[in-house]
Amino acid sequence: MRDTIEDEQGAVFARERQRHIARIVEEHGRARVADLAARFGVSTVTIRKDLVALEAEGLLVRARGGAIALEVNRPELAFEIRERLQSEEKSRIGAVVASLVTDGESIAFDASTTALSAARHLKARGGWTQLTVVTNGLRIATELAGYPGITVLVLGGWLRWEALSLVGPLGDGVFSRINVQKAFVGAAGFTIEAGLCDATEEEAQIKRSMVSAAREVFAIIDHTKWGRAAFATFCRTRDLTGVITDAHAPTDLVDAVRAHGIDVRAVGVEDGEAPDMALSAPNTVAYRRVRGRTSR
Repeated sequence: MRDTIEDEQGAVFARERQRHIARIVEEHGRARVADLAARFGVSTVTIRKDLVALEAEGLLVRARGGAIALEVNRPELAFEIRERLQSEEKSRIGAVVASLVTDGESIAFDASTTALSAARHLKARGGWTQLTVVTNGLRIATELAGYPGITVLVLGGWLRWEALSLVGPLGDGVFSRINVQKAFVGAAGFTIEAGLCDATEEEAQIKRSMVSAAREVFAIIDHTKWGRAAFATFCRTRDLTGVITDAHAPTDLVDAVRAHGIDVRAVGVEDGEAPDMALSAPNTVAYRRVRGRTSR
């Protein structure tokens, strides 16, 4: 009994310390592990665990030797920062994406960090002989380059360092000459009214081309993107085949999207299973309908 009480008290103290740490980082812009350990009288190992927990909550970003504050007023965080946010959820989403891909297809990935996770799961799945991946993401292209059975088509354009992506009209023209079976696109925000949105018009433009060229379009978004309308819409809700998200997506919004006849899979982060929709293999009937578009 005593051990239980002490464990509960320890958890309470840890949460209080983490709240103080988040406030310090927010006020000063950054904090060092050594300084925080000395201030709170705990080990550097404990502080690092606190920072991991706070980063998972999206309250800061870990950096070498400490942590830095999120620049909440920026329309788009740098790629390496976004990659570390909701990383577990993105990995679960990426695994589902890989399960939906059939060898011999041509698929499109945008330059999102969730698409990068999906690319890694494509490699882990293996067994490819003739899969073509079209992308404007340099990190995705690098991840898949040289992997047996996967051909990578990189779109041309101007390099955006924030997303490590290529954008502009040079890449748009490619989609008029190729057939894409499935497009998997991330977003900065998603609402029923606005659809899938991005923080910049440049990024939205190339995604519009992907959406227009693809026979099926899947949104790959974690729970933090729901209910947010970013600057530029690139895909209307009616044009979606399905949405792949995590189990923390707001239930009311998920139900509202399903009410529009769009399939949503919410992947559990604890056990990797989807509690509300069965989908165990590619080409499942639920995902074979082409939403609001002409078959190609």
